[in-house]
Amino acid sequence: MLGEGLATSTAAAEPGRGTKAKAAGGPEGRRQEPLRRRASSASVPAVGASVEGARRDRLGSYSGPTSVSRQRVESLRKKRPQLLLAFISFSLLFPLRLPMSKSFFPWFGLDIGGTLVKLVYFEPKDITAEEEEEEVESLKSIRKYLTSNVAYGSTGIRDVHLELKDLTLCGRKGNLHFIRFPTHDMPAFIQMGRDKNFSSLHTVFCATGGGAYKFEQDFLTIGDLQLCKLDELDCLIKGILYIDSVGFNGRSQCYYFENPADSEKCQKLPFDLKNPYPLLLVNIGSGVSILAVYSKDNYKRVTGTSLGGGTFFGLCCLLTGCTTFEEALEMASRGDSTKVDKLVRDIYGGDYERFGLPGWAVASSFGNMMSKEKREAVSKEDLARATLITITNNIGSIARMCALNENINQVVFVGNFLRINTIAMRLLAYALDYWSKGQLKALFSEHEGYFGAVGALLELLKIP
Repeated sequence: MLGEGLATSTAAAEPGRGTKAKAAGGPEGRRQEPLRRRASSASVPAVGASVEGARRDRLGSYSGPTSVSRQRVESLRKKRPQLLLAFISFSLLFPLRLPMSKSFFPWFGLDIGGTLVKLVYFEPKDITAEEEEEEVESLKSIRKYLTSNVAYGSTGIRDVHLELKDLTLCGRKGNLHFIRFPTHDMPAFIQMGRDKNFSSLHTVFCATGGGAYKFEQDFLTIGDLQLCKLDELDCLIKGILYIDSVGFNGRSQCYYFENPADSEKCQKLPFDLKNPYPLLLVNIGSGVSILAVYSKDNYKRVTGTSLGGGTFFGLCCLLTGCTTFEEALEMASRGDSTKVDKLVRDIYGGDYERFGLPGWAVASSFGNMMSKEKREAVSKEDLARATLITITNNIGSIARMCALNENINQVVFVGNFLRINTIAMRLLAYALDYWSKGQLKALFSEHEGYFGAVGALLELLKIP
């Protein structure tokens, strides 16, 4: 916008024009007492048995909690996609007792967001011969299946490039895996938990994000499971500080862009966050939360905005007919937002020199769409690009004002909106530097969307 809009020109406001984006892709609750019941491997189908087969075995019978109607259960069964999450179901059914303080595998951390569910899984690599002998065959098969595949059904993805190797957690050495799937598949996951008798588990289920509250009753009434609910901002802070401390397989976790407005000269460079405090943490998911972090135990939520990644994707679906986030970004990479937005030069014929506003700055997002002639001239790609620029500009403007108010120079942007979204990252990097006259630096992190899930995993390991 004229008074506070960020740079969005062909040469600078949209760094990376002509370069395609990579194709692809509550309140704090009371902690529940963990369940302490041992699973019986004899009562559960083997890993190789099909989910459909298990479903047929139970056809016509319902042994779930009496408070849940047969109609609801059958409805969830019918909606269940071919999924993805069988590996979680099976793995949670066969906990492995080891002679350590944290003796029950598998170890998971779950972050149930408004759009995506993020899951981190710790794969032990130091199992002794004695432990391996005691381990049930099914759990061996599960671990192999989980770690040897990169996709689970049509919607589950393991981000192999993010795997952290040779970590030590609670005295155990292993690798940390990062998996995501759409939140709309959660009902299917919960229903599968009932089918596979999750309630007999010894494993503690730690979850954060709004979905930990939204789906809590479904977990309880359908799956007979209690969640250990964790505050999402607590988990976010713990996760980002931990991941930054362990690094990224010998590389820096944090990075920034040099010359972000120049496609030829732009470089992604490592940044050492050895003095992290204070920092402004901008978490861009479906919506946006902005936190001022002064130490690992001292932080506050400054503000936020409802215009986030969910807004971008939702508007793109309406305006272009796209069906995936990846498709929306691909379309945006080919579009020209200046055909959609009204720029300062469209109003002044050039720069607004008195207040130092360059002609390429956006004066009115989607302002050109008031003209029927211009509406007929734009493409779906142009609309996708303008939507991306509009959302990113708004987030950057709010972040800049918060940084100035809090007197913080380091601004770290995280969240799944930034996944494979080089256009938005370069725009944020350029805009913060330009409008602050070099006083603010935009920083990014390799594991941008998984910090909440990591924080949940860390809390799991604290439970006695």
